[in-house]
Amino acid sequence: MKEENHFNVIIIGAGASGLMCAQAAGKRGRNVLVLEHSKEAGAKILVSGGGKCNFTNLGVDKENYISGNPHFVTSALRRFTQHDFISLLEEHDVKYEEREHGQLFCRGSAKAVVNLLLKECDTAGVKIRTGCSVKKVEKEKDFRVKTNSGDFTSESLVIAAGGLSLPESGATALGYKVAIQFGIKVIKQLPGLVPLVLKEGKDFKSLSGISVNASVSVNGCSFRDAVLFTHRGLSGPAILQASNYWHNGDEIMINLLPDIDLEERLALWQREKPRATVKNLLATLLPKRLVAYLSAGLDMERPVSQYGKKDMKKIAEIFNAWSVRPHETEGYRKAEVTRGGIDTNELSSRTFESKKVQRLYFIGEVLDVTGWLGGYNLQWAWSSGYCAGQYI
Repeated sequence: MKEENHFNVIIIGAGASGLMCAQAAGKRGRNVLVLEHSKEAGAKILVSGGGKCNFTNLGVDKENYISGNPHFVTSALRRFTQHDFISLLEEHDVKYEEREHGQLFCRGSAKAVVNLLLKECDTAGVKIRTGCSVKKVEKEKDFRVKTNSGDFTSESLVIAAGGLSLPESGATALGYKVAIQFGIKVIKQLPGLVPLVLKEGKDFKSLSGISVNASVSVNGCSFRDAVLFTHRGLSGPAILQASNYWHNGDEIMINLLPDIDLEERLALWQREKPRATVKNLLATLLPKRLVAYLSAGLDMERPVSQYGKKDMKKIAEIFNAWSVRPHETEGYRKAEVTRGGIDTNELSSRTFESKKVQRLYFIGEVLDVTGWLGGYNLQWAWSSGYCAGQYI
């Protein structure tokens, strides 16, 4: 092997975690090569946050993550926090803004974050090869990575290949294949932060485009945010959050009027607006098309004064506790992240090194760590990448 093709560290994947890891290791004097099969680095960063990059959140805690080992994220999140990444942006004069729920976005393009990371890598002497597809990984004394651009060897190997979400951005299963090759357990992967499809989706065309602020509950978890009706089912922040906790066959409960006890409101209307129809009164609280859809088959045209307690309870349950059972998700094409991945029990939570294979590391989305919507997944990429970079 030619000397110029041998490195201290090879990182597979020039995404958020891979670039963060590379610059951290490079600053320690390590000779680092990053291999990326796409034509450009940071493809997923560029499309994140609608092109504005929701790069972190002001409130980051282990409770914002799902993993088979819920304590695994604690060490990295404490050692490289959201404030550390914010400081890095400020050093590079990248302007940002806070939106609801503590979410932080670039004021300009997400390209500013990619440029920041590339500049940090360049300063640290990191070499990045794009359009370089990995064909095979081998290990004897060192690791050998065979690619369409030749073979490279290294003392340490970092898998930062990402998950299966957003295949158009270049997602592949490479990281999982490498883990399985070396006998490392991999948790089943599923689409995460993804819209849900309903069997009756064909009937939803009349509701497409409607958005309401609602509370969505599934498997003991509840999220309050916008719910968007699509021609196939449900989307919007509250649904995406709930999708991380949803499994096929699970029921989802949606409170379309989370600030109103509709049974009490109906009783109030009986006193104050006895002649108004229930349908028209509900249309003052929710879009008319939605009221019409949910009240189909019910007698909602009578004056509210003519309804008894049993009728009012039934109406209230429809709008305060609408039960839906999704058929499936929209899949990886629409998913923002991948649930499941490399079993975190197989790694050191401090170094991210495999417990079975010395000097083999896994970071970022390829791990069985899934964050909430709102900048948490990119923060995990920064934290895991930086911390691994201190040891590789």
